[in-house]
Amino acid sequence: MRHEFTTVSTRDVHLGRVVALRVDEVAMPGGGTARREVVEHLGAVAVAAVDDDGHVTLIHQYRHPLGKRLWELPAGLLDAAGEQPVDAARRELAEEVGLAAAEWSTLVDVAASPGFTDEVVRVFLARGLSEVERQHMGEEEADLETRRVPLDEAVRMALAGEIVNGAAVAGVLAAQAVLAGRARARPADAPFEDRPTRFAARQGTGS
Repeated sequence: MRHEFTTVSTRDVHLGRVVALRVDEVAMPGGGTARREVVEHLGAVAVAAVDDDGHVTLIHQYRHPLGKRLWELPAGLLDAAGEQPVDAARRELAEEVGLAAAEWSTLVDVAASPGFTDEVVRVFLARGLSEVERQHMGEEEADLETRRVPLDEAVRMALAGEIVNGAAVAGVLAAQAVLAGRARARPADAPFEDRPTRFAARQGTGS
């Protein structure tokens, strides 16, 4: 029989606006316990918006933990109560880059770093793009640089280490595979089984 890693005890260390940190004591196969630090996250969505010319829209955004701007896909937190992931993706695409899309599908779900956080990002493919009025929602959004890049160039950037954001790397590679006919995307409302729920439940923003 496979061992079940049950949680013997848990202790909150930090409860913030975007994340919480808890420490769990987990039952191990040898009979003892091990301490596991877990960062709880709201979860997020990202969008590979590819136009009819085969260009994907990237943003250049400052990320303080790395101390520099990174090339990423338009993305945002699942932080609105009752909002479905695809609706959050529509909102972020409009807010960050001023685009709407007629066609939506699910590319990949990315566990950001499952060794210490429950954050999972759902990456969507958006097609049939049109421009809409972009609303700056804060100082970070106002600082964004937007660039349309051929999808093949975005893949090259990912493989060259010029795109390092996990959801962006996975998103551009998956988008290329789907649009080349080598793979099939899931429906936009496909079950999101690994969506984080614990921190959202603490804040009352769960789906």
